[in-house]
Amino acid sequence: MTNYLLAGGGTAGHVNPLLALADAIKAQDQNHRVWALGTAEGLESRLVPERGYELVTVAKLPFPRKPSRYALAFPFRFARAVGKVQRFIREHKVDVVVGFGGYASAPAYVAAKRCGVPIVVHEANALPGFANKLGSRYAQVVATAFAQTPLPNAIHTGMPLRLEIESLAKTELGSPERALVRTEARAHFGFALDASVLLVTGGSLGAKRINDAIEGARSVLDAAGIQVLHIVGGKSELEPVETSTYKRIGYCDRMDLAIAAADFAVSRAGSSTVSEFAAVGLPAVYVPYAVGNGEQRFNVAGLVAAEGGLMVNDADFTAEWIRDNLVPLVSDSRQLAKMAAKARAAGIADGTDRLLNLTNGVLSA
Repeated sequence: MTNYLLAGGGTAGHVNPLLALADAIKAQDQNHRVWALGTAEGLESRLVPERGYELVTVAKLPFPRKPSRYALAFPFRFARAVGKVQRFIREHKVDVVVGFGGYASAPAYVAAKRCGVPIVVHEANALPGFANKLGSRYAQVVATAFAQTPLPNAIHTGMPLRLEIESLAKTELGSPERALVRTEARAHFGFALDASVLLVTGGSLGAKRINDAIEGARSVLDAAGIQVLHIVGGKSELEPVETSTYKRIGYCDRMDLAIAAADFAVSRAGSSTVSEFAAVGLPAVYVPYAVGNGEQRFNVAGLVAAEGGLMVNDADFTAEWIRDNLVPLVSDSRQLAKMAAKARAAGIADGTDRLLNLTNGVLSA
């Protein structure tokens, strides 16, 4: 029996690979014990307990970027978080800490280092965050979702995928197995088999630019015979809509079916989304989030270079762009098939197994 502490959270890019590895660990041996370390505010606060794992929380402590009262208090609050994790590691005899980035990972790395517990780091984004830059200094192994991620001595494992996405990714494009899943997926959403399906998603919170452009182009898409599954996200003010060719929903709890039903997608370029679409061979137009450090552009750069997707600037993604560029592309089945094959060739379907094998290697060293 081995005791694992998996640290990370905040976004789907941290939580989903954490849960994928947790499931693989338990599948390997049900006697293994797995805990997740996160914050009470992140997605992990809901997703981890729903998956059946115990969540241990620490304070959400963003690294201060300018002088302030918070900056003065930060070292003391961070030390308390590290102390809490140290006590947990010792009391529960944790054998290895695997970190995925996010607020909880930084104190986990420091605590593991002080306790002499081996560390594995997985970085989901092409541009690493502060926590994983810190963790990479202490880690026995550093793994990355993207080959170009600038962390020393990193091993490119790809993204650990949710089991349902991994299962889809391991079926061949055009195979009877994939065709069966596609039929079931379209039936789930009420879509016809003989017309294209466009999947639109801006992530769990949504993307106003994408939502507004799709709303403005609805009549054009409908006239072209393109069915649309539009996931607007939790913060969108757009109301749900359901017709025979257009479904607008706030949240989709069966993204595996949404992906299986689609011929093409429009999306932000979050690390999980890019990795999942590539692994299953779903070509897409990616509209990177225009705010922040620009990591979404780097996340999709390799896939775009491999011709498995396109990238469009946020400001340029309009109803007019959809009319002039997206509609002709989605209507071209030969071009879609070429892009799908190139996306799948660039993707990694066994990222979970690769990361698990690296972790097992650290434990046996």
